[in-house]
Amino acid sequence: MRMVDLIAKKRDGETLSTKQIEDFVQAYTAGQIPDYQASAFAMAVYFQGMDEQESAALTKAMAASGDQLDLSRIAGTKVDKHSTGGVGDKTTFILSPIVAAAGVPVAKLSGRGLGHTGGTIDKLEAFPGFETELDEDTFINLVNKHKIAIAGQSGNLTPADKKLYALRDVTATVNAMPLIASSIMSKKIAAGSDAIVLDVKVGSGAFMTNLPAAKELAQTMVNIGNELDRRTVAVISDMDQPLGRMVGNTLEVKEAIDVLQGKGPEDIHRLSVRLAAHMLVLGGKAKDVETGEVLANDLIRDGRALNVFRDFIANQGADSSLVDHPERLVQASNTVTVEAPASGYISSIDATDIGRAASMLGAGRMTKEDSIDHAVGVEMKAKVGEWVEKGDALVDLHANRDDVTEVASIIKESYQISDHAPENRPLIFQEML
Repeated sequence: MRMVDLIAKKRDGETLSTKQIEDFVQAYTAGQIPDYQASAFAMAVYFQGMDEQESAALTKAMAASGDQLDLSRIAGTKVDKHSTGGVGDKTTFILSPIVAAAGVPVAKLSGRGLGHTGGTIDKLEAFPGFETELDEDTFINLVNKHKIAIAGQSGNLTPADKKLYALRDVTATVNAMPLIASSIMSKKIAAGSDAIVLDVKVGSGAFMTNLPAAKELAQTMVNIGNELDRRTVAVISDMDQPLGRMVGNTLEVKEAIDVLQGKGPEDIHRLSVRLAAHMLVLGGKAKDVETGEVLANDLIRDGRALNVFRDFIANQGADSSLVDHPERLVQASNTVTVEAPASGYISSIDATDIGRAASMLGAGRMTKEDSIDHAVGVEMKAKVGEWVEKGDALVDLHANRDDVTEVASIIKESYQISDHAPENRPLIFQEML
């Protein structure tokens, strides 16, 4: 079929065959289809959508367009977790050692951050010497021996998705739900795990800012995963304010260690345990999510999860004593407090603005070539629902420069203070199996 015929078929709301989708992905990846035709295809999908079979076929074809990790040499059910992105999201560092401590292998490929969201690999590199570029044999051997390894994604992982996403970004088709879901799931399928837990964020700091859209994305990805024989669960969680109290690479690592020590903020602890519980169910270590939560909390309480995290850091080349002495990790030279301009309840916080403020300090990058400063970030002293007096600290800015006037201004604008306490917003909105 000619590309123009395929575009017309989707434009008219017809269903594309698996072969037609595979042929499109292969030809586009190979440079045999011009961008203007691929753009027309993306726009047709934007308006007409795709059914479950089409979305699964697109996902599988994009996963097959580049490197795919074969995890068959790893014993047991491999369970992966993916977050759709947020501010202060450090759940990976908490749930991975919990799950590994229970005997479920965690073989995770992660990426770097771009924009206001932090990247797992960037945060791990807060540990000097931590090795994220692992060859396949080393990666698999680490998981078989220690039940956990986290490595950077291959440069040739899902090249079709990289090419199509760059096109969608400049043709106003980023928000096409089947294309979003296939983009995310193609990387998870290529990463080789048997089961997947999805943390779909919703709120001011998330890609999906409203609940109906988040539900649609979650259900689409669950359908794709199950269609491709990957047991898939989605948890829709709140990102209307940053998760936890810390935003920034080293700051978030320290907070994750706090949680593994049985301390830390309640929200990050509760979400990490819930996600871990789903992974334990999928990995065959818990009969249901409630039992999984009990097990996860036990693994934190008795120190086994922290021991696994300590070994994980050592196994990938860094100094594991830093886990017990996180104060020796790199720290910013200055701490600047942003004060509340009035007394009242914190009624809302724009999470994207907090992430943007951290990036401006150097915690994130605007282009892939930018370097990051692991030490800097934002420490949340007040969160939604809490009362502050005028002059109390809203945040502490951890900075390596003297002038933070612009960043402080963004912080003040991100906070809304009211005479009335806001309604409680759930941490977890829905779970889809």
